[in-house]
Amino acid sequence: MTIAPSQEAFTRLQVAPLTPAIGAEIAGVDLREEQDDAVIAEIRAALLAHKVIFFRDQFLTPAQHIAFARRFGELEIHPATPKGQPDPEVLHIAHGPDSRGQENAWHSDVTWRPEPSLGSILRAVEVPPVGGDTLFADMGAAFRGLSPAMQQWCRGLTAVHDIARVFARRLGKDAKELHERYPPQTHPVVRTHPETGEQALYVNTAFTSHVEGLSEKESAALLAHLYAQAAVPEIQCRFRWAAGSIAFWDNRAAQHYAASDYFPAVRRMERVTIAGDRPFYKDERG
Repeated sequence: MTIAPSQEAFTRLQVAPLTPAIGAEIAGVDLREEQDDAVIAEIRAALLAHKVIFFRDQFLTPAQHIAFARRFGELEIHPATPKGQPDPEVLHIAHGPDSRGQENAWHSDVTWRPEPSLGSILRAVEVPPVGGDTLFADMGAAFRGLSPAMQQWCRGLTAVHDIARVFARRLGKDAKELHERYPPQTHPVVRTHPETGEQALYVNTAFTSHVEGLSEKESAALLAHLYAQAAVPEIQCRFRWAAGSIAFWDNRAAQHYAASDYFPAVRRMERVTIAGDRPFYKDERG
């Protein structure tokens, strides 16, 4: 279990937790400027401790957004990014009168990749007058909330993650065509965080198709039970956006849900995603 450091552990930032379980607001930094290594180290520490961190009044250009994200690793390009876009690292997510929000399901980003992302940095460009919040859930706490017997069973399971479950329709492609470039991937149901060692549930409603080795009925029943763990309010935080707000979440330890309650108002966001590594499970018990 990750123990959140006190404010005394931070000398360059002000870190204010949103809830006991997950989320913190960060102040004392202007992300338009190039940050020194000490500030980046404190931002990473806050991310690992709180799993999602928020910044207010950060009116970045796309180039500044990309430059900040690059301080945490290599960046990836999403297949939904239009070809020829000037900044392919920036994924534009926009909804309004002609497009109802579709991100209202608990998920972790791009788990259909062999090496899913480390984290995502989302910036609000335009937000509705009310609504359009994003919720985040601590998947380490979700795992710890299971019974010991269920924990033990899940530790030995793997599940398949499939891009076509979401993006076949959105990209106008059939599953076979998508699978030629992005074949389904197998990941552990319980993932060990590569930096903190924490165990977290690593299945999600968007991209997980089935648990390997179980019948279709057994897999569906188990996944429904595991998905429901993210919906527990005690392990969640909820963020109200304003223009210039930024959320930086750890896809290895948290899931998120974008509430689509603002139609037909406009909500425009820009996301840059940091590449990660192959998920693994390592038993931390002696």
